[in-house]
Order: sequence, then structure tokens, then C-alpha cells
Amino acid sequence: MSLDFNLKLENTKVLLRPITRQDFSLLKPLAIDPTLWIYFTHDLSIENDFEDWAKPAFLGERLQFTVVDKLSDKIAGSTAFGNFSPRDQRIEIGWTWLGREFQGSGINLQMKMLMLEYAFETLGMKRVEIKTDVLNLPARKALLKMGITEEGILRSHTLMTKGRRRDTIYYSVLESEWKELKMGWR
Repeated sequence: MSLDFNLKLENTKVLLRPITRQDFSLLKPLAIDPTLWIYFTHDLSIENDFEDWAKPAFLGERLQFTVVDKLSDKIAGSTAFGNFSPRDQRIEIGWTWLGREFQGSGINLQMKMLMLEYAFETLGMKRVEIKTDVLNLPARKALLKMGITEEGILRSHTLMTKGRRRDTIYYSVLESEWKELKMGWR
């Protein structure tokens, strides 16, 4: 089993399609606010950080999507599948960000729904992981509101911008929880 790096996921509100270098000119204006990157591992308002963040997608290390808001037909941000372990039937959803104008619009829920559905119903995953900075209270609240289970904290887990070390908090959805969670979102 492997990831389809040409995968497109969509519903009536959002389209997730593989990122291309041509998307950079539309993504970068969304990324210019340095305050967006307080809880992110790269400061995408800096050209070199943007390139470093995108590099794993072009090396086949993660399936990075460009997120299109179908209601406005504008690029809204990005999200990805990564840390794929076929043996363990586990995958991570992450590297997610949305431009300010798209935050709080419901796009995040739509993205997660599409990605979880694909992970469980097509890839046959047993576990989907999501992680964030323990200080990122908006993301943590959103994940809990979605019904995604908070698991625990890994201390001094990840190097952040400006040399800060992040305590990372993990969340997950298990295959046995997926159908009920999906029904609650509909």
C-alpha cells in the first residue's frame, strides 16, 4: 500500500489537490503575516522557510495539498498526509495552515473530514494522528470540538522558529471511532 501523490479530495466546499510550485505565487501572499507562524515549525513569511517547508512534498516524503475554497474559488492554504506507516496502518494529518481570511470559515473541518474519510475508507488505516503545539489553544479547541481524542504531551519534542522547543500534544482518531465521528459531522 502506498500513497497516491496525484490524489485529489473534494466535496461541495473544498478541494484538496497536490501542491505544485505554481501554487507558491498564490500561497505566499497568504503567508506574509509572521504572526501566523507562532505555532508552526517554519515561518512561511520568510522565503527560505517557505522553501524548506515545501521541500518534503517534492521529495515524496509527504502528500502536501493545496486547499481551494470552492465557494470563492480561492486558494485558502495547505494541509498534508505524512508519517505514513503502512505496516502499522497509521498516518498523520498535519502541516496545516490557512490564510487569515479562511480561518474560522469551516474549511478546516471540511479538510479533516475528507482526509479522515480517505484514510479510513480507502487506505484502511487503523489510526490517524494529528499533533500541534501545546500552546496552540485555538487548534486544540478546534480538534476537541471536532470530537478528536486528545492523547498526551511529548515534552521538548520539536524545534520551532526562533529556537523555541515545542511541547507537542497528540490527538487521534481510531478506526473503531470513525463511523460515529463521521455521523456527528454530517
